[in-house]
Amino acid sequence: MDISLIHDQGLARYTLEQLPALLDGGRGLVWVDMPVCDEQAAHVLSEVFGFHPRAVQTCVERNHVPRAHVYTDHVFVVLHAPEEGQGGHVHYVELDQFIGRGYLVTVHGPLASSVPLDTALRETRAVLQRIQAGRLRPTSAFHLSHAIVSTVIRHEEDFVARRAREVGLLEQRVMAGGIGDPEQLLEELFRARHELLAVRTMAAQSREIYGRLTTSAHTAEREDHRRLEDVRDQYNHLRRVADGQREFLQGVIDCYRARTETKMMIAAERLAVIAAVTLPVTAISSVLGMNVIVNSDTDFVLAPILILVMAAISGVLLLWTKRRGWW
Repeated sequence: MDISLIHDQGLARYTLEQLPALLDGGRGLVWVDMPVCDEQAAHVLSEVFGFHPRAVQTCVERNHVPRAHVYTDHVFVVLHAPEEGQGGHVHYVELDQFIGRGYLVTVHGPLASSVPLDTALRETRAVLQRIQAGRLRPTSAFHLSHAIVSTVIRHEEDFVARRAREVGLLEQRVMAGGIGDPEQLLEELFRARHELLAVRTMAAQSREIYGRLTTSAHTAEREDHRRLEDVRDQYNHLRRVADGQREFLQGVIDCYRARTETKMMIAAERLAVIAAVTLPVTAISSVLGMNVIVNSDTDFVLAPILILVMAAISGVLLLWTKRRGWW
């Protein structure tokens, strides 16, 4: 658990035992970053800060949708960021925030076993480095939260940009006709669409969360409301970008499917032509074959005549289908 005090001169680190005095001192902005919500963290949230038991339980459990709870002296926000997993699976990396007057508490997780802790701490560590380097001086908890969430959104934009590069390569393969293994190509196409859909869903839901906060976060000052609106606009922009890429990818998928279905239709027509051409041969041979070609009783006059008749009928059918444009 990292406890920091952000003031005009920079940033100072403190221990858990010093946290109650920091909250009562009013000497700056207190930031508590909890990598996991274990028993000790839950105790701090409940006893030191006095947060609602339901909000504390939300931090302990995994949440599949973002949330926003507005209290009299703080707001509680649950957000997600995408992380690429195996086989096209997209992990939802959770970040919970308690935004109050003079303090911000960030809680990470719970995480899937395949997601390293460093991934969850990526954005908060980046903001911490900016503060330590003097490039950021947050003046309120909403200001600090805005910096963290903006970093999360930039990560999501990078995620969409990587998917866009993959979509471009897939589009080149489809349009050039160099498909190779069709099952592998289809898997790559639908995997990319699933990843874009996951980011789009996160952005759309998070936008609704911040849309609610802009009207109901009573503890936010005027400048903080502007920051909330900026986060909402960032999520809205991310949603539109993901939608655009997803629609483009869907066009590539439709093109590939139309080309494949056309090839299958042409193949079916050619098979129908072959069946139609061989039909008279089958019909005549089934009726007369056993009576004309029978070991020692074969009729060597009628047999060639029947073969010529079958060939002539097949030839007429071939000419007719050719004129019809079937092949």
